[in-house]
Amino acid sequence: MTIERLHSGPRMSQAVIHNGLVYLAGQIGAPGEDTAAQTRAVLDKIDALLAEAGTDKSHVLTATIWLADMSDFGAMNEIWDQWLGGANAPARATGEVKLATPDYRVEIIITAALP
Repeated sequence: MTIERLHSGPRMSQAVIHNGLVYLAGQIGAPGEDTAAQTRAVLDKIDALLAEAGTDKSHVLTATIWLADMSDFGAMNEIWDQWLGGANAPARATGEVKLATPDYRVEIIITAALP
């Protein structure tokens, strides 16, 4: 059983690869940016981590999206839909939570398959 950890620190890894799956830690954008900008930044980070792990967004299985305020649902979805490009939609849940600081508007957690 092989477990590979990417960008590990004392508290967490940004990605863990095991048994054909890639588990990403929650990704956040730049604090203080609006929801659309944070969503773009998060999805860029997700693309980079998935590429490093040897996969891409077409292999995303699940997404959990946390918003600081559900009134940002539309703004986040607009960027999300552009990113997906109308294909390979994962199973997804979106909810409102109190994030680490009030400057964060969105956090996205992804699980993807390796090709």
